[in-house]
Amino acid sequence: MAERGSQHAVPLAAALERRAGEDRRTQTLRALALGSFKRRRHGPRRVEDASFAVTDWYAPQWLAAALLILILCVADALLTLTLLGYGAREANPVMNSVVHGDGRGFAAMKFGLTSAGVVVLILLARVRAFGGLPVSALLYGVLAGYVWLVMYEFSLLRVLAPDYF
Repeated sequence: MAERGSQHAVPLAAALERRAGEDRRTQTLRALALGSFKRRRHGPRRVEDASFAVTDWYAPQWLAAALLILILCVADALLTLTLLGYGAREANPVMNSVVHGDGRGFAAMKFGLTSAGVVVLILLARVRAFGGLPVSALLYGVLAGYVWLVMYEFSLLRVLAPDYF
């Protein structure tokens, strides 16, 4: 420990520093790659953090559900644009104003909003909402809703464009 007034005094913070080696936070890509295989945190560190737990590891079925939702979102956008070409109307009033402009803008807005929602649902997947329902159940509910929606759009397409099949 350094003495006060000494010419060779070491700052107190440096004297108390116990970490050795380089700071791993400066290597973002390396940290992401290693964190994918050497996960450390499967749940909250403290009991107080249990309401909103940010972890290093999320369940693989949540990734599968998220990817399926995003794939079905793209299918929904394509089927919506196809159905509109055959004379159908957009039922969602928010998307109705966007869909009649540019098809790319419609698809980008739809995918962006869905992606943001999926990310929030995965981050909150371990939290309980609505009287004890895990948010991960909502993720599966959104997936089921998209499956139903795409199936419904295919049935509409069969009616409006039988030559399509």
